[in-house]
Amino acid sequence: MTHEAARREDEPGDGTPSAAGDDGLPDTSGDTRSGTRRGTRPLWRQRDFGIFWTAQTLSVLGDSFALIALPLLVLEATGSVARMGLLTAVGGAASVLAAVFAGAVVDRVDRRRLLITCDLVRMGLYGVIPLVWLFGPQVWLLYVVLPLCEAVGMLFAVGYVTVVRGLVGTGQLTEANGRLNATAAGAGVLGPLCAGLVAAWSGPAAAVGVNAASFGVSATLLFFVRFRRRAPDDRPGQRTGLWQDLRTGVAFLYGHPVLRSLTVLLFVFSFLTLGIHDLVIYHLKHDLGHDDGTVGTVMAAGALGTIAGALLVARIRRRFGFGLTWTGSVAGCGLAFAGLGWARDVPVVAALCAAFLGCAAMGATCSMSLRQEVTPEHLLGRVTSAFWTLHYAAAPIGAAVLTWAAEEQGTAPVALAAGAICVLLAACALFTPVRGSGRTVSR
Repeated sequence: MTHEAARREDEPGDGTPSAAGDDGLPDTSGDTRSGTRRGTRPLWRQRDFGIFWTAQTLSVLGDSFALIALPLLVLEATGSVARMGLLTAVGGAASVLAAVFAGAVVDRVDRRRLLITCDLVRMGLYGVIPLVWLFGPQVWLLYVVLPLCEAVGMLFAVGYVTVVRGLVGTGQLTEANGRLNATAAGAGVLGPLCAGLVAAWSGPAAAVGVNAASFGVSATLLFFVRFRRRAPDDRPGQRTGLWQDLRTGVAFLYGHPVLRSLTVLLFVFSFLTLGIHDLVIYHLKHDLGHDDGTVGTVMAAGALGTIAGALLVARIRRRFGFGLTWTGSVAGCGLAFAGLGWARDVPVVAALCAAFLGCAAMGATCSMSLRQEVTPEHLLGRVTSAFWTLHYAAAPIGAAVLTWAAEEQGTAPVALAAGAICVLLAACALFTPVRGSGRTVSR
């Protein structure tokens, strides 16, 4: 792959990158201090990226166990999809609260140590669940452990975004993000399938234990990754408060026309879709009467869509541009979501899950790559934190509302309404700067 180095990163005095084009995307014709030497080698030959890639794949493999096991623990103990949605909402609220401060923390501390610490903390927290479950179900524990893990996970996620560019350089970001997402999705195929089998044989608590162990392996591998030293801050020696750091990130988002529009659009999209896994699990178990093994199989089949979307996104973005790729992804999510509640056959549910997750992977990879490309490195943590805080703020409420409505009205009308609004959201994006975004910012 030919490496096109990124634009110079001048001080963002007006909140926009200094070498941006008319559509708000950066000019990639210059050289880059952050990735020239790294970006000339294929990703598979870059040692540090390879170790990081492996660590995240194994982590997702284990984490996909919790994606299935935690809702199953609640459903088995309470029989209520609304309680499942409440757990998702509580965890989401913790993520939003952590996102307020995550960027400032990531930009102030050693990112390698932060990532390792986050993995070790989550290993300990998730490890408590199977131990306690040996003495009987304690649903209240899930409402304690999951919010703490989600908050720590938000710190990890922001740190994760900030280090990828340093590992591969700006010119290979979309490809790197696509490969990370694709192999994570590959682990996500095996993970839910195994989680469903483990839950069927030994109970969901044992599946949570596998997740805890995966974080320990990830932390060990991250210890051997050498992260590039970050670029200096634009105002060395000047310390700012956490709220000022958040405002700095918000100001950058507001000053960039594409990121500003994306933040608003994703605010609505996240509200509608955070509870989709709970809805699918409830539909399979309650409406269709299938067991935990079927849930794992459907989720594993759905993850194949994520692999396809993550592998294709770089090529599609180069051909059609960021705007059309992202808008089409959201529309595809809406169409798949609309049909989920009406599907009565397991293969159809699996196919619609694959379509939704594939489109979601394409949209998420595009969005993350764009932020990494246009944001100066010393602001990347704060901008990522502000972006996630703003667009994810209403998602926990949305998950609770979605699952409550499904319990009251049924999954079919709720899925149809949410999917239709997602399609409408994609249509609205055509009237924003997102539509005119350039064909590519990293070739």
